[in-house]
Amino acid sequence: MRLRLLRNATQRLRYGGREILLDPYFAPKHSRPSYAGRSPNPLVDLPCPPAEIMAGAELLIVSHLHSDHFDPEAQRLLPKNLPVFCQPGDETAIREHGFEQVTPVDGAVTWNGITLTRTPGHHGTGAELAEMGQVSGFVFQAPGEPTLYWTGDTVLYEPVYEILERFRPDVVVTHSSGALWKGSGPIVMDAAQTLAVCRAAPQSRVVAIHLDSLDHGEVSRHDLRAQARAAGISGARLLIPVDGETLEL
Repeated sequence: MRLRLLRNATQRLRYGGREILLDPYFAPKHSRPSYAGRSPNPLVDLPCPPAEIMAGAELLIVSHLHSDHFDPEAQRLLPKNLPVFCQPGDETAIREHGFEQVTPVDGAVTWNGITLTRTPGHHGTGAELAEMGQVSGFVFQAPGEPTLYWTGDTVLYEPVYEILERFRPDVVVTHSSGALWKGSGPIVMDAAQTLAVCRAAPQSRVVAIHLDSLDHGEVSRHDLRAQARAAGISGARLLIPVDGETLEL
């Protein structure tokens, strides 16, 4: 398994011998609106051109339709014959962007020897949860590969613990910016919740992403590393890649 973080939640995953693109966000730096009134988004450029990110991709997975996970630039540039997996309810909107092979995943689906199981998420709590709408994560399983749980945009709540117990993943990818929405939050995991995942899944390597890319994030890579060190969680257990970095797992 090889995972390359591009920016935010955008990743290229080589898994089971296949090339998979996750949550494409191709907007140039400062070309999208602010979420918190601090700065236009995204805060940083992509580490390479979108053409390089897309090259050789065999499958696209969209966890949900928020624009920092599937933006107009990605909708415009991606090949429309690229197969797409999404959560139920998002397929119509994706097809309206011209994509021809869109499959909503409710439970589990097998694609080229890879089993993908969609997992639930809570994109915040209280009033923010209703406003954010439905989101998803995915568990990846294939012979000879580590089991991967990509949590997606979720806070840490009971179903996440249940998935960790059920699948006992070797790798967990968390969205860890502690982003706030309209002054409340967090709407994704913060540092404390990310460290709680490390403790709840001692068999797993945790990869924290969705950092240092949007203006409503409250946790930086530096913050997360410092809190992990203070909690006695090593860099071998909690990986915090920079944009463009590739991890062999």
